[in-house]
Amino acid sequence: MEVPAPSPGPGQVLIRTHFSVMSPGTEKMAMEFARKSLLGKAQSRPDLVKQVTRKLRQEGPAQTYRAVMGRLDAPQPLGYSSAGVVEEVGSGVRGFAPGDRVACAGAGYANHAELNVVPENLVALVPDSVGLDKAAYATVGAIAMQGIRLAKPQLGDVAVVVGLGLIGQLAVQLLHANGCRVLGIDTDKARAKQALDQGAEWVAAPDSIPESWKDTATEGHGADLAIVAASANSSEPIALAAELCRQKGRLSIVGAMPMDLERRAFFDKELELVVADRNS
Repeated sequence: MEVPAPSPGPGQVLIRTHFSVMSPGTEKMAMEFARKSLLGKAQSRPDLVKQVTRKLRQEGPAQTYRAVMGRLDAPQPLGYSSAGVVEEVGSGVRGFAPGDRVACAGAGYANHAELNVVPENLVALVPDSVGLDKAAYATVGAIAMQGIRLAKPQLGDVAVVVGLGLIGQLAVQLLHANGCRVLGIDTDKARAKQALDQGAEWVAAPDSIPESWKDTATEGHGADLAIVAASANSSEPIALAAELCRQKGRLSIVGAMPMDLERRAFFDKELELVVADRNS
């Protein structure tokens, strides 16, 4: 889509994109959602239906219809992790100047676009020793790291990573470097092999986890923590992670999926659940 070049406002930075990372799981879900009918979108996002119902009561049918159709018809940009060179800075911006090499973050900001206007708090300088092609992955790495920080791994913990896409692979490496014993869950054989090469002890598909895994991998207790890095149309990856965790285990959600959770699974084990903010 061709649009006029944006201008940075106060506290914003205009950046010419050199590299932008594609996140297959997240972007596939976004495109599938965009292709759905109005009814299909409503069925896949019951949380938004509740918001529409409240708006209908407060503002009436005409205003609600215009708001809903305006949102559904508006193009949604893809991308959230990129790197480039500063073209211009808005008023009040400190620490950045035209010509600086930077990494950018944020859905709706670090888009797959030639030029992006990004809030200065979502921009970081890139050292001269780091290529922009590698710096473009900074946000993806930060997402994996934030999810792991929230899970509070300890030396020797058994950690399960559910979903071995780009963020899941980074989580495997970070957990392994943190001194954890890492187990992986994914259906893709190539991803499984990559995770094993990166330090995972074993990887299994969700429907073929060995019955003896808990005894052989966790001495009968279950995993100390789980990182849910899958992108899915249901909350099944979270339910699986809860099943694999031990009593008082910790779950950190970094993937994109609904959060239709069964209380009993978390109540019985007193599980701790946190959701990582991708812009933290």
